[in-house]
Amino acid sequence: MFNSKVFVAEFIGTFALVFIAAGAGMVGAAPIAAALAYGLALAVFAYAYGHISGAHLNPAVTFAFLLNQTLKWGQAIFYWIAQFSGAILAAWLLQTIAVSLGGTLQGGATTGLLTDKQPVLAMVVEALLTFFLVNTILNTAVAGNGGKFAGWVTGVTLAVAVLGGGALTGASLNPARTFGPAIFVGPSYTNVYTYVIYLFGPLIGATLAVLVYNFLNDIKDEEEEELVPAVVEAAPVKKTRKPAVRKATKK
Repeated sequence: MFNSKVFVAEFIGTFALVFIAAGAGMVGAAPIAAALAYGLALAVFAYAYGHISGAHLNPAVTFAFLLNQTLKWGQAIFYWIAQFSGAILAAWLLQTIAVSLGGTLQGGATTGLLTDKQPVLAMVVEALLTFFLVNTILNTAVAGNGGKFAGWVTGVTLAVAVLGGGALTGASLNPARTFGPAIFVGPSYTNVYTYVIYLFGPLIGATLAVLVYNFLNDIKDEEEEELVPAVVEAAPVKKTRKPAVRKATKK
């Protein structure tokens, strides 16, 4: 059940994703630069490790594959351990660098205008953005419709989502991306809304994406309809009497 290659791939990939995304925020990169850093990092590692682990790099994506019965619970748990471990190590390294320079990792935290003021709306935004991301993954990489461009399409989707929702929630779309840096800077682990927004939000979005994907790609009903013969109403047939056959009589 435990696959060391999958574990290492998810650990390194998530480490890189968080290090690049949070690092861009830490140094005060412009919103478009931060979005591109996050999206391009995902695209690159989708090609680098996609053939090994699927390059989930996100507990919400792994949850979607669990719901879609691509993974079993035992496998998913090891994915999550690798992802959160990679995120925590990346955040620790960034925090160490920031402190040595006399700064903090504050800019790398996933918080936005709605985080404290409207946490329920923030959860909706995270769920919606995660839905977009997982929907793209399922309909390109999983369904095989994206071909060689599936990784880039996924990365672009993430970048666009960050551009659209970054100011509102920090556009995490990824519990590991949030909870790694949260150990050092925030959002607070003691605040229940941190889990509502950045854990349940992405999980809800992933669940909706799986439901929509299964609905759109379920051809079972269509196949059953093709197997049912068409019923054609026959035109009424008039019954005709057979001519009477007279027996020959002997004379």
